[in-house]
Amino acid sequence: MRRRHVIGLIGGAMLSPLAARAQRAAGRHLAIFSPFEPAAVMRENSESRYYAALFAELRRLGHVEGENLAVDRCGRERGSAGAAALVTEIINSKPDVVYVVGVGAKLFQQATSRIPIVTLTGDPVAQGLIRTLAHPGGNITGVSVDTGPSIYGKRIALLREMFPKLAKLACVTLRSQWEGGQGHDIHDAGEAAGIDLIASLVDAPTGEVAYREAIARAQRRGANGLMVGENPDSTANRAVIAALIADAAMPAIYPFAEFVEAGGLMAYAFDAVELSKRAADNIDAILRGADPGDIPFYQATKFELSLNLKAARSLGLAVPATLLASADEVVE
Repeated sequence: MRRRHVIGLIGGAMLSPLAARAQRAAGRHLAIFSPFEPAAVMRENSESRYYAALFAELRRLGHVEGENLAVDRCGRERGSAGAAALVTEIINSKPDVVYVVGVGAKLFQQATSRIPIVTLTGDPVAQGLIRTLAHPGGNITGVSVDTGPSIYGKRIALLREMFPKLAKLACVTLRSQWEGGQGHDIHDAGEAAGIDLIASLVDAPTGEVAYREAIARAQRRGANGLMVGENPDSTANRAVIAALIADAAMPAIYPFAEFVEAGGLMAYAFDAVELSKRAADNIDAILRGADPGDIPFYQATKFELSLNLKAARSLGLAVPATLLASADEVVE
């Protein structure tokens, strides 16, 4: 039973100085940096609902690629060049604004105080990007997917409702995300819930081997449930992660609905389409002359619950009626 279209991938041309110069004639210049996503999804007709929403909102606001907006895209294909070199290349192309998805905003902030940065990231205060959400200051603003311990506490509560025997929960996520503030909030949420919580971290570059080892490590340490952290890398590897966790026969809660579509048990997610539209609004404001430091960071306020009944049956779990009633999407 589908109640809502499944969220697409979080995720064109590869950025180069030549491409930037060639496109500059089109008008204002936007650079997109997302090191864990393919550049091909960073477009208006993208299979990713997030990027489709971003470009649709930019179009609504009057910024149309190929007409008055030039867009350079830097994705995971360029990873071998190294993040620092890519940041330098983007800055040297002199964009009017840089949109940074996930990790990387700190590198841009350290490299330039002049070029405006809009980022979709975790807790920008914990990362040292800004002092306060209301008054970012400097050359950076954006949207935060972080809502403090509350979203992680909710995920723990939902997984426990699905799997009452949950005793030790392992979080599988990128080390950079965990150390960037995510770990602190998840630990706080675990402590508030009275649950034993451990981290099983992966380092970039990732892939099936890295995630397989992280899941096996969690099992060796006695975890009987998993939480997958939100970041573009885990989303890009969602099919692999869901399959590995299914093979391990462990109940898990995921950060986005597309994990559920890929076979995962359940997800509790912020509305990333809404956040992408908010990011587009920030880009528009900057292109119209606003100072990014005066634009407050926006925090996620809308959330969605997705369930996979087939995955529940394979684990021998009976889905509580309360979860079924509150789900935004149920996959049979």
